Amino acid sequence: MGLAYRIATELVAAVGVGGLIGYGIDRWLETRPWCMIVFTLLGFAAGMLNIFRITRGYGYAAGYRAQDETKSGDNAP
Repeated sequence: MGLAYRIATELVAAVGVGGLIGYGIDRWLETRPWCMIVFTLLGFAAGMLNIFRITRGYGYAAGYRAQDETKSGDNAP
């Protein structure tokens, strides 16, 4: 249940932050609604990437490596 709440929170937060950034840029540059649309889509993509990383067990580690994955050359015969 906790994983489901975390996934939902990640997606909602990413889309919300992207939309707010786009809205702020639109107000500043007077380009409504183009930046808001673009940044909302970028926020959605970032949220989906975070969900993928959570479900695959990568977390927020740099390099997208699983924590229990070994290097290819460590135990090679």
